[in-house]
This record gives sequence, C-alpha cells and structure tokens, in this order.
Amino acid sequence: MPAGTPSSTPAAPGAAPRRRDPARGERILAAAARLIASRGFHAVGMAEIGAEAGIVGSGVYRHFASKEAILVALLERGMTRLEQGAAAALEAATSDRSALSLLVGDHITVAIEHRAELAVYHREVHTLPEEARRSLRRRQRHHVEDWVHVLAPLRRDLSDGELRVLVHACVGAIQSTLFFRSGLAPEHLATLLTGVAHGCLGVDPPDTSAE
Repeated sequence: MPAGTPSSTPAAPGAAPRRRDPARGERILAAAARLIASRGFHAVGMAEIGAEAGIVGSGVYRHFASKEAILVALLERGMTRLEQGAAAALEAATSDRSALSLLVGDHITVAIEHRAELAVYHREVHTLPEEARRSLRRRQRHHVEDWVHVLAPLRRDLSDGELRVLVHACVGAIQSTLFFRSGLAPEHLATLLTGVAHGCLGVDPPDTSAE
C-alpha cells in the first residue's frame, strides 16, 4: 500500500496541520502509469515520475515511500476499479444476459479509458512483492468467477473448465488493444470489441433495437 512520509516540522501555533494533497497523489499514479507502460518498471526512476507529474522528486516521497509502493498502489487501484465496475454491473442487471453485457462493457471502458494502467497491470504484476502479488491474483480469480457465474446459465452446454476458458479468451481479446494503437475512435473501438467479446463467449448481446 502507498506509504507517505509526513513532515516532522511542527506546525506553527494556531496553524492547521499540513495535509497531503490527494490530487497530487493521483497525478503521481497517473504519471507512473504512463511512464511504466511505455518503458517498463525498472527503466523508470522516482525523479522521472515526479517530473512527469509536475512534482519535484522529493515531493513524491511525501506520498509514496518507494517506487515499489507506487506500483502496488497503482495495480491495487486498477483491480479495485474492475471489482467496483463488476459489482455495479451485477446490481444493475435485469437478467444474466444483460449482466454479461454490462460486465463486457465495463471491462472495455476500463481498457480504453485507463489503457496505461491496465497495461502496467498486465506487464508488471510479476514485479510486485510476493504478498501483494498473491493478493492481486486472488482478487483476479474472484473477478473471473463473477463472469463465470453469469455465463454458466447462458451456456449450459459447457463444463466449468470450458466456461473459464471462454471468459479468459474474452478478457484477453479486450486487453489485446493495450499493446498497439489502433487509431480508431473510442466509440468505434468499443463497438468492435463488444462484438468480439460476445463472440468469444458465444452469447449474443441483448437486443436493444426496441429502445
């Protein structure tokens, strides 16, 4: 988890205590995602992350104790985003088919709007300390199970193992866009990925023509 280093200088009498700026922490994470996605974790230094975020190198340490702490925070945030999106999709769904389509749609949105962050997750999860890596892998498996539980009633012809293969194929197809620039408009890319993802699962998207 991110570890801040609070200032040891006492506040002046009557002055409000010094607080870390959450927006600055977010800028650091966004900057780290861009740099690490482009060049790899080991090729990027703390000073470069600070410069990319518009913060002097020493300022980064007020929010994160190390580059490793930045990576842990970045990947945990990405996993949390997927978990929260899945929970919202399952709550909003009116059927298994709509739930599946909402799960697909949320994953596509994350892949397009948070491309660098998801690319870092895919490429650098092995770089994490063992405990953090195991925790994220466990959360990832639970996330896949959400998809499997929704897909199972729609594909009763498949075994549990086959269902998991299709879910991983679907997610892999969506995430294939992380590693090249298509040049397509986000809306068009999302439409193409929606068709491909449902094709991987062998389930047609809900018919929204009446809407």
